[in-house]
Amino acid sequence: MEECAGLCGVGSSRGCRCRCRQQCQGPAETAAADGKRALAEKHVEAVEAGRCCAESGGIGNPMPPPHCSLQDLPVEMLVEIFAWLPGTDLPSLAQACTKFRHILYTDSIWRRRCRQEYGVPENLQNQEMIGMSYREVYAKLLHPYRHILGLWQLDTEDYRTLLNVVVDGLCITGWTYGPSLNTHVDGPLQFKPAFRIRLTERKSATVECMEGLHSRPHNRHMQIQKDRLTLQCNKTDHRKDLTARLREERALLLTLTLGWEDRYQYDCLAYRRLYLPRSHPEDLIRPGLFQGNYDAFGLKIVMLSFHGKYARVTKITGDTIRMLEIHLMRRIQLPDGEFFRNFNELSRVVQEIDEQVIREQQQQQEEGTEESEGHGWQSPARPSVRESRDAASEEQTVPFVLPVDMLSREQNYPRTCRMCFYGVDTVTLPGLAYWERFPGVFILFDENHFGFIWLKVKYFILFGRVQNTFQNVEASSPQAFLEML
Repeated sequence: MEECAGLCGVGSSRGCRCRCRQQCQGPAETAAADGKRALAEKHVEAVEAGRCCAESGGIGNPMPPPHCSLQDLPVEMLVEIFAWLPGTDLPSLAQACTKFRHILYTDSIWRRRCRQEYGVPENLQNQEMIGMSYREVYAKLLHPYRHILGLWQLDTEDYRTLLNVVVDGLCITGWTYGPSLNTHVDGPLQFKPAFRIRLTERKSATVECMEGLHSRPHNRHMQIQKDRLTLQCNKTDHRKDLTARLREERALLLTLTLGWEDRYQYDCLAYRRLYLPRSHPEDLIRPGLFQGNYDAFGLKIVMLSFHGKYARVTKITGDTIRMLEIHLMRRIQLPDGEFFRNFNELSRVVQEIDEQVIREQQQQQEEGTEESEGHGWQSPARPSVRESRDAASEEQTVPFVLPVDMLSREQNYPRTCRMCFYGVDTVTLPGLAYWERFPGVFILFDENHFGFIWLKVKYFILFGRVQNTFQNVEASSPQAFLEML
């Protein structure tokens, strides 16, 4: 017995735990141990039976389990737990008890909420931080103005521009897109600050206009509605920049230009929310924002989206309303690269497809079919997986060269392409009941480039994917994205 106890590290008075226990004990000791073990097993069974009975509504064990409350946890542990909860739930938690309310004044909790929900760096060093807690930044700045974060489009029929509202340190900044004359389609977008929202010494949020050469910055009034944003201030010097751009880009008469100055003398600009399309495995390439040179007045931004048997290129910035519709089921076969050199043959193929599309549209209108060829992009149906695989298997890279006498502002275009489709570009002049359709060829070069050939005017435009990243740009549902379009 002593030898066995020494190997097991247990004294003889406590009993032996090894396999040779029964060998070391006598018959009396073995019987006593077996009796104790049987009593212990019965006690465990009684406890389990009482627990099950209590859970089923019966009479349980008279000995209740030890009481444990969330309030009994150490403060350090509660701080760690609260820091992982959404910031919108913390005010309700503060009403639970006085202890929780005091703990929620811990700034590390709100510092993590600011970082995880709005991307504010935890080690941010800023003079505006003096005398200002992360709790105040969250409660008085980030949370109240969370609805304006994302992309916005100037809601006017005459000139559209892009506004990107982001969290910038301990401020919220609105950046407007400015077209660049000398930037390639693969270059980054050029933005300049339009306004910023920050906390003042009085711990209240103030909207400041960052545009203009004089009195900068100055106060700006902001009105937030559902998917609508209105900005207004009484400084007019920065509105002359827009007037000059309109005069240059559209060659307006002086009388019309003065009318624009009167219209914008109070700088009342209305924006509508802009969502970006979601990507699906069936899409030919990843949808999103692209930029291209339509004319001599800088790059314009467009949005590529896929809608089943159709794709759509919507113009986001600029003075004209354009919508390019690509018919993905009307693919133009490319035997080799020489196909593009023969402009007459290319025009003949596109013209035959265009005439067939027009006939089908007229027939569907006569029959009263709701979903016509020209508006099929609104259908939520998507191509089957088999159709997508067939299109991928038929993909063939061929050399690409612009046809003879084809005009273009981009000579540094890809020299190979993957696919070509029939497409129609519809142009609407703002303020006028006039529109015109231009059939042509949609050319898919690679994941980040596509182009379009307007056969009627012999013009080619190259589009490159916008490399900037944007946040808070996903629509709540596919229907919300279609309504935005």
